[in-house]
Amino acid sequence: MNKQSKDIIVVGFALFAMFFGAGNLIFPPALGMQTGTSWVTGFLGFLLTGIGMPVLGIIAASKSGGSLSDLADKISPTFSKILGTIIVLAIGPLLAIPRTGATTFEMGIRPLFPQASPVLISIIFFGITLYLVMNPSSIVDNIGKILTPVLLISLLIIIVKGIINPIGVPVDIGTPNAFSKGFTEGYQTMDALGSVILAGIVINSLIQKGYTDIKDQVKLSTYAGLVAASGLAIIYGGLMYLGATSNTVFSSDITKTQLTISITERILGNTGKIIIGLAVSLACLTTSIGLTATCGQYFSKLSQGKLSYKSIVIGVATFSSVVSNFGVETIVKVAVPLLVTVYPIVIILIVMNIFDDYIPNKAAYTGAVYGALCVSLFDALSAMGMQILNINSIISKLPLASSGFAWLTPAILGSIIAMATMKKTA
Repeated sequence: MNKQSKDIIVVGFALFAMFFGAGNLIFPPALGMQTGTSWVTGFLGFLLTGIGMPVLGIIAASKSGGSLSDLADKISPTFSKILGTIIVLAIGPLLAIPRTGATTFEMGIRPLFPQASPVLISIIFFGITLYLVMNPSSIVDNIGKILTPVLLISLLIIIVKGIINPIGVPVDIGTPNAFSKGFTEGYQTMDALGSVILAGIVINSLIQKGYTDIKDQVKLSTYAGLVAASGLAIIYGGLMYLGATSNTVFSSDITKTQLTISITERILGNTGKIIIGLAVSLACLTTSIGLTATCGQYFSKLSQGKLSYKSIVIGVATFSSVVSNFGVETIVKVAVPLLVTVYPIVIILIVMNIFDDYIPNKAAYTGAVYGALCVSLFDALSAMGMQILNINSIISKLPLASSGFAWLTPAILGSIIAMATMKKTA
């Protein structure tokens, strides 16, 4: 095997580990359960936003220069800062970090200690997070290197055994628009949002390996992305199938964490449930540490040092500890309005930056982003239970609305109008 092939595999596995968030494992089984015999269709939608877009995000960022600002400055520097702040808050203290604490309690602690206090556990969990964030140590890296393989092997054992001896048979439960359901459920992984923030890590890794030419970086990022995507597809697809086989076994009102634990217990018994619960919990801790540090670095840099790294991570850990006590299901529900607003914007930026060479008029970016935003904002209001002037019924009639792409039509129209206006005024 030549050097380039080895580097592709190494970076690909690193990407896999970055996207392989333990907190994300609760979504595929739940989606499989909700879609039943249509789980493959649901998986295709999930594949696009939960796997495909994160990989394309890395490729787009590497092609553009390696950071979110390189992607979003084409709209404006101010827009780039606002979007970056929203993304970091989403993958940080508002959603992703508290979810790691809540998942740890619900999957790792409560099954073993039913009387444990969620408040106490959240304080301990985020106290450890804060200590290790403020006192960097190789221990965290070493734990991460051990936990990812352990978690991966455990999941593969569960998936293979669940396929050979399924706990049930998928049934048609009449879920409408399984693809759209999978597409929007993929938002909850937040990996596409994270990819445009974390792309710089991949680029720096490639530079350190001697790939200083942008074309080489894009090429290797693409191949490494395919390696990571293949691994994620196997894990997420397998978990979704297990969820589909469980829709006649468990009650439809079972929570996402309970479903994952229950499936594991049916397949591997009580010992398997304990192993997967502990592995997920410790993996969530390493994720919490990484995301908290990312928030501290981002906001310290954004404030040009006016806010210290130390004060930011203390605030993030404290806030996350409080939010985590609302539980996984509540955090997931709260996440929907924000994610359906931001995700289409990020998708637009990723796709357009990949095809940037074929977009001579950069006004197209502005038109496309604000066109998509017009619909995604109303989608967010709809997710919050708010109906305004019956606009949602109009949006539902847009082309591709049933597949979750209602925002695509105004994005295209906005792009065309922006280019025409720019040309006219020029």
